[in-house]
Amino acid sequence: MKSLSALALFVAALLSVPAAASADGEEASNVSQTHTIVQIAAADGRFDTLVAAVKAAGLAETLSGDGPFTLFAPTDAAFNALPAGTVESLLQPENRDQLVSILTYHVVAGRIESRDLLSAGSANTASGATLPIGLSIGGATIVQTDIKAENGIIHVIDAVLLPPADPSTAAAAMSPAETRTAREAREVIMLAVDRGAPLYNMG
Repeated sequence: MKSLSALALFVAALLSVPAAASADGEEASNVSQTHTIVQIAAADGRFDTLVAAVKAAGLAETLSGDGPFTLFAPTDAAFNALPAGTVESLLQPENRDQLVSILTYHVVAGRIESRDLLSAGSANTASGATLPIGLSIGGATIVQTDIKAENGIIHVIDAVLLPPADPSTAAAAMSPAETRTAREAREVIMLAVDRGAPLYNMG
């Protein structure tokens, strides 16, 4: 009887191991949900340029707010694909409005998970312009989906998104000053594209 009891205790101990591991795994998978979008992007290692741009544009506090937000996050490689000097120029204080227009074109209010991307079709961005959403995001390829944060979700993309070519597409949702800013931002980036940026960045 003692041997059977010991065997039963041993089996019970073995069976309890997977359950504990599962609990640890679940806890690990939810760690990101205790951090904001900005904190996750800063710690990731692939978004150093994006984070620097967000801070330069004064958007870090906004993207650390309650949200929720959906961020389509270009990697450092996406920014590096732009012609030399483009990012440095946009980070200058005098170009802050242009930088804000570009960055807010990557942000959508609400939480759009990967399962909803195909059915979304499009979404209104924080810049006021409409962003095409589907198998690609404004022409950019989705590298990774559903990085969940406390205040939203991040989808990784391989290109920097450009505001619409025709500012009138967003005119109904934007003030004249915002429309002018979007046009100026696109002109800056299109100049960079003309100087050699990959065509897929055109969205």
